[in-house]
Parts: sequence; C-alpha cells; structure tokens
Amino acid sequence: MPFEKIQAEKLSGAVVKQIELLILRGILRPGDRLPSERELAERLGVSRPSLREAVATLQDRGLLDTRAGAGIFVGNVMGAEFSETLVRLFSDHDEAMFDYISFRRDMEGMAAERAARLGSDTDLKVIATIFGKMEAAHTKRNPTEESLLDAEFHLAIIEASHNVVMLHMMRAMFQLLREGVFYNRQVMFKQRTTRDTLLDQHRAINDALQARDPDAAKAAVAAHLTYVENSLSDQQRTDRNEAIAVQRLQQEAAR
Repeated sequence: MPFEKIQAEKLSGAVVKQIELLILRGILRPGDRLPSERELAERLGVSRPSLREAVATLQDRGLLDTRAGAGIFVGNVMGAEFSETLVRLFSDHDEAMFDYISFRRDMEGMAAERAARLGSDTDLKVIATIFGKMEAAHTKRNPTEESLLDAEFHLAIIEASHNVVMLHMMRAMFQLLREGVFYNRQVMFKQRTTRDTLLDQHRAINDALQARDPDAAKAAVAAHLTYVENSLSDQQRTDRNEAIAVQRLQQEAAR
C-alpha cells in the first residue's frame, strides 16, 4: 500500500489526512485490512501512540474499524446507497435494467475518455493486465471468472479516470450488478459467439486506452454496452416467446 513518511505537523493529524485521501481516492477499499500497528507506524514514520490517536479519530469518523484479534480495516464508507425496498424494485422491473445500462454507457464512456487522457502509465498497465486475465479465462471457458474479471476491468477504467465522486458512485452500482440485481452476466457468457464478441469488445476498449485515444475509448465503451443492451433485449424476447409456446402446449394438452 502506498503509505508515505509523515512530514512535520501534528503527526496524528497528518496520518488521518493521508489515510482519508487513500480511502477517498479508492486506493484503500471497504474491507481492506491495514498493516499491523507496528508495521504501519514504521512505514508512516510515526510513533505508535500517534498512530493510535489517528486510528481513534478515523474510527470516530466511521472510516476505520478495529476488530479484536483481527486488525484494523477500512469501514464500509459507501453505506447503504440503495434501500432494500429500492433494490427489490430494481430487480422486479426491466425498465430499471435498461436505465442502468444507459447510465453506465454515459458514465463509463466519460470515464474511458478521461482514463485515456489522465490515466497514469500504471493505471493503463493495470487495465491491460486485467484484460490479459480475461483472455486467459476465456480459453478456460469459465463464465464465473469471466464475469468477475469483466466487472474488475470496467472498475479499473473508472479508477483510472481519477474522479473520486464517479469512483465511489460506480462502485456502489457495480455491487448491485455483482449481486444480480439488474441482470445476470453469466447468462450472457453461455453462448460461444457472445463470449467471443464480448472479449473482442473489451479488446477494442483496452487498445484505445493503451493508445491514449479518448474518442476511440469512449466509442468502444458505447458500442460494448449497446451490444449488452441489445443482447438482453433479444434474450427477453426469446424467453417471452418460449413462455407463450409452453403455455399454448399446456392449454392444448388440457383440452
């Protein structure tokens, strides 16, 4: 973790500020375990009493949790953005799913454009590394792993955009996606042609980012999410037709 030596000022206050910034920028994530007190004090260059004072302050602010016998963890700073009632409403109505995809298309297109312009070399290397893992998972035909890497790839782009508000907002949105509230991505990975197409789309996004081409990156994200939208719409249409066919067969059998 990128902790830095503390310079002159009230030491505990400087520790608080550094850890707050690491959480704000998404480098420290909810649930992350911090190094041991001794190691963290050494890495920050402060005394253990100063560190304890800082940790107590951050606990009071809800940013850190100390668990007996386990260590110090980043708190759930995102909280409950969506009530259980609203989440249920999302999952019960297709309109929410398509609005979600539209929202992602706008926000992630902006993030990709920013990442191509503002992302560091390290940011782009992280994105390329995740895409390499996606290619490896593709050859193993593991839809679960592909789905997880899909989300990781998109979140890495958002992190590379260096907009902290967008980062925390989209992390909350992706949590709902992981929980299958909007749609189950694994369903989309079942067909070989769909899996190949999705991988090619992610390759196009990665290539545009590595070339630092903002317009191409934004366009590639838009094309990808439009494809997702159309695929889910087609899937719903197929499901409805199959349900109608089954119902007709049952009606005929009952005559």
